[in-house]
Amino acid sequence: MTNLNVQTRVGFLSTDRNDRWWIEPLWTGLGFLLFVIYTTWAMFQGNYYWWSAFHEGFGGYLSPFYSPLLFIKQGVGGMAPLSHAWFGSWPEWVPKLIPATPAILILAGPLSFRMTCYYYRKFYYRAYFLTPPACAVSGFPQKKYKGETALFVFQNLHRYTLYIAIIIIAILGYDGILSLFRNSVFGVGIGSLILIINPILLAGYTFGCHAFRHLVGGKKDCFTCPKGKPTIRYRLWKGVSV
Repeated sequence: MTNLNVQTRVGFLSTDRNDRWWIEPLWTGLGFLLFVIYTTWAMFQGNYYWWSAFHEGFGGYLSPFYSPLLFIKQGVGGMAPLSHAWFGSWPEWVPKLIPATPAILILAGPLSFRMTCYYYRKFYYRAYFLTPPACAVSGFPQKKYKGETALFVFQNLHRYTLYIAIIIIAILGYDGILSLFRNSVFGVGIGSLILIINPILLAGYTFGCHAFRHLVGGKKDCFTCPKGKPTIRYRLWKGVSV
């Protein structure tokens, strides 16, 4: 048997790669940072999240960052009619330290699903933690690899936050349908198209994730039992895996 000795570079960012491997972690990191800045601003500003051409009925454009609209802070510009809130006016029992903006109550739901998904974990481990920054590139040296334990054990919540994401998608789809009927009159605008396309794209992302595939086809030892033919669970799993 022939022994092959492979020389391995050691040290932070050491690599034998001669391509521009740093482009992907750089731009994904910057892009997501800009998204976080915009999302934070949109959440805390708390106004101008609704537009309905001065009509009071259902059918206006509700910002996805504010849906579902649980409570409404009255007296702010661009607020939705009070009848759109699930539970009415902004409650007095909410601590004053919490900004009176509807988005602050719901963004944690979809964010918990996104931040624990496999794709997001891959990109922010590379872009922000540099562990490692790319394939075949040395990252920050670690004395002992702990995996997703200790602080990162929360990543295991991903399969459960899937249900939150599915509920949010259903609500956003409902908002998109309502946006087609302003003041009981059917119409299609750029805003309604955006509100309809948004949950469709989110559904494609969500229902193709590993957590949903496991929900459909997981915990099975055999996909062709007992007659040697593909089972219904296998067909469903194959469909969502395309």
